[in-house]
Amino acid sequence: MAKKHLAAMIADSCRRHEKQTAMRYKEGGVWQEISYGDLGSKIRSVAGALIDLGIQPGDMVGIFSQNRPEWTIADFGTLSAGAVSVPIYATNTAAQAEYIVGDADLKAIFVGDNDQLAKVQSFASRYPELKTIVAFDGEPVSDGDAVMSFETLVERGTSGEHAAESERRIRQTAPESLATLIYTSGTTGEPKGVMLSHTNFAHQIEAINANFDVGPDDRSLCFLPLSHVYERSWSFYVFSRGAQNNYMRNPREILDYMREVRPTAMVSVPRLYEKIYAAVMDRLEKSSPGKRRLFGWALGVGRNMADVRQAGKTPALGLRLKHRLADRLVLSKLREIVGGDKNFFSAGGAPLSKDIEVFFLSAGLLVCQGYGLSETAPTVTYNTPHNFKFGTVGRPVPECEVKIGTDNEILVKGANVMMGYYKKPEASGAVLKDGWFHTGDVGLIDDDGYLVITDRIKDLIITSGGKNIAPQRIETAVGRDHYIEQITTIGDRRKYVSALIVPSFDALEVYAREKNITFQSREELLQKPEILVFYRERIDRQSSELAGFETIKAFTLLPQEFSQENGELTPTQKIKRKVVAENYRDLIDAMYPQD
Repeated sequence: MAKKHLAAMIADSCRRHEKQTAMRYKEGGVWQEISYGDLGSKIRSVAGALIDLGIQPGDMVGIFSQNRPEWTIADFGTLSAGAVSVPIYATNTAAQAEYIVGDADLKAIFVGDNDQLAKVQSFASRYPELKTIVAFDGEPVSDGDAVMSFETLVERGTSGEHAAESERRIRQTAPESLATLIYTSGTTGEPKGVMLSHTNFAHQIEAINANFDVGPDDRSLCFLPLSHVYERSWSFYVFSRGAQNNYMRNPREILDYMREVRPTAMVSVPRLYEKIYAAVMDRLEKSSPGKRRLFGWALGVGRNMADVRQAGKTPALGLRLKHRLADRLVLSKLREIVGGDKNFFSAGGAPLSKDIEVFFLSAGLLVCQGYGLSETAPTVTYNTPHNFKFGTVGRPVPECEVKIGTDNEILVKGANVMMGYYKKPEASGAVLKDGWFHTGDVGLIDDDGYLVITDRIKDLIITSGGKNIAPQRIETAVGRDHYIEQITTIGDRRKYVSALIVPSFDALEVYAREKNITFQSREELLQKPEILVFYRERIDRQSSELAGFETIKAFTLLPQEFSQENGELTPTQKIKRKVVAENYRDLIDAMYPQD
């Protein structure tokens, strides 16, 4: 029972794996290591310092930073002080961060760099309960305990004076108690604080452990924001298994880090896999017919080998020999793009195209797609290395029930379901009914018990002709193109589907130069007739599996990306459709001249 408390879990893991490397991070271009023994010591120091500063059991402590070892140490230190950790996305604006500080009544907050420190200091005076700001970077200038460096905080707790109090708080905290508040991205309305307990995360650790094999020899790359429940829950599991977590601050450097770290397992959103797939397909398009034939042959052999193995059969000698050649010539090179062999990848947060799943498996890389939400800590269903079915998000995890309700809504019951929304009983009651969590997602369970997601109820497009259209299906198909960075579809109460598309300008500008298309600005480039024809052809090519009424009839290319600053993206990079529709109303109306 005690190990269901996250602080007890990490303390136990730090004792059992004392000499193992728990964390790696880059400083000045050189990899640094923190052992499990040192991690445990730092966590105890942070807990002692927070107790010394007056943090009480149940108090809320924020973490407003990019991924880094200090993020995790602060998280576990907060939990070890009996407090509740409240992550804030590093990319949040000052106003977004202030909302969380006020709503959660934070008593202390950890901040990453000077930008986040400045944001908090711009509003801190309005919240007298916020007594302490701890800065991960530098030595901030301050009077007393109002602002201090992380090093100062750790030093304050090294005496061990409050060790017994920390242990007492952990023992007296029931597993069902609140562990964290994770604020939803808020694609509609204001963010809500999802209340997750220690039991919620203990369930996730046990569910992953039931069907995945991770241990001290494994390496994970901490890629998604730790403020995202997906990476946070996965990292809890990584540490529970004594594995190694490698931190990176800049997600744009992901492929470089993958080649250096060579992770054996990691989680990601589909966009990473889509970009890798698109880049490979683009290079293939430009290669010679002979190379294209070799590539297709090698992938076909890889797929055949994967099918045989999935069926539990022994590959015939001929297939083994062909696969050895295909692997040497093509498949091993594909795996090197992501840092070599993997036990598995995991994907969640958005749909992943079946074509991309098959591509990776043929190369010898299994992507286990799953489904979940912040409200379910997060995993509800998953594909596993031994039971997977492409085109689905897997079967329910252990100790979790899934059923399809009214309007094909996915309903969930289990120990992973949240306690409710913080200070929002009405919102909680609207989704927690008769013991079931109403997800707002639409789906079906196939004959083999695998869940298929079709869309969000609120996102469904109903055309003026009465056609029900799932925009995610269109965006997944078309958005995988190498020359598309962002896409959102339009069409609700309109005659047909249209789209706003942000090109991948790095790729497009290379194409333009290769074709001797001259331009002085992005705006000028996007008006070129040959560019519009180029995108029309690529959209149509990627839409081959869509029904006629689902295809994009009109589109507009945008010279700038949707952004969080303009309110068009959530911190998890989901597009806020209503905001985009308002911001680009004139451009959208222009695509419907007869309306």
